[in-house]
Amino acid sequence: MANSAQARKRIRQSASRRQRNSGQRSKYRTYVKKVESAIIEGDSEQANNALKSAIPVLDKMVTKGILHKNTVARYKSRLTAKVRALA
Repeated sequence: MANSAQARKRIRQSASRRQRNSGQRSKYRTYVKKVESAIIEGDSEQANNALKSAIPVLDKMVTKGILHKNTVARYKSRLTAKVRALA
């Protein structure tokens, strides 16, 4: 158990940040799944629209520090390639 006030505060901070980050992670995963499900269905228009809405969400995860910039670049590249392959 934390003995100092500083350690207790750090525990509170990390708990609130963990909760916030969890919601953000869930959000970007939902957007990626929407794109992937549209690709599986074979609907190129829906997949393209889903991709357009997912890219800004992924970029925001970089600025918030949830994901690394190269990870997001890889996600965007692979999803874009899959969507283009449908057309």
